Amino acid sequence: MLRLACLTFLVLYSAGLSAQQVKPEATEDWSYKPPLVMPGKKGRPPSDAIVLFSGQKDLDQWEHPDSSAVKWKAKGRTLTIVPKTKDIRTKRAFGNMQLHIEWKTPDPKEDKGRNDAGNSGVLFMGLYELQIYESYQYATRIYYNGQAGSIYKQYAPRVNACLPPESWQVFDVVFEAPVFNPDQTLKTPACITVFHNGVLILHHVAIKGPMVYAGYPQYTYHANKLPLVLQEHNSRVSFRNIWVREL
Repeated sequence: MLRLACLTFLVLYSAGLSAQQVKPEATEDWSYKPPLVMPGKKGRPPSDAIVLFSGQKDLDQWEHPDSSAVKWKAKGRTLTIVPKTKDIRTKRAFGNMQLHIEWKTPDPKEDKGRNDAGNSGVLFMGLYELQIYESYQYATRIYYNGQAGSIYKQYAPRVNACLPPESWQVFDVVFEAPVFNPDQTLKTPACITVFHNGVLILHHVAIKGPMVYAGYPQYTYHANKLPLVLQEHNSRVSFRNIWVREL
């Protein structure tokens, strides 16, 4: 036992001497100079963000799936779903991204059915859904992997950080797109980290595949960049201050 203790001391002592012999400049990295990014003030996006919606003028960045002009209602800085008009998508395609999006569900009296209670979603690449729903204190009954902040039908959020209906809420997201091999098989799945109203609710979760309502998701090959989609699901959910940073 004594010999083992002595040997351990000698190893640690030698390592300490080796570290002391290394010059400080040997571990300095001058190969990459990070670009300057000015953080946004008072809720504004950072200087390198791509602003997708800050008012009616930005509607030309969006379209319905048939490429028609957006029929949702834009008033001031707010964009509100018009039921039965279908989803909207960005005209620009994205892969890896940081997304900031603010949303609010309407008065629950408007939404009578369980499947319409502030129901919407953010679909990264039009495939991988981060659910929007009226889930404040579980007043609306729905399976946990379908509530607000879930990866729909795959993962429930770690915690329920929802605010009351008609309150503005925030998703801050880091989304990593899936990577496919040259033979179009999956190399690495999509991953997502989500803060809901400043609370971490999903931490580097590996997404199982594109959103499906029935059955089990599985990956199929697709382009490395695709449009971002906001879902229309018969509820007047509103959005504002939408921006992304490509990663």
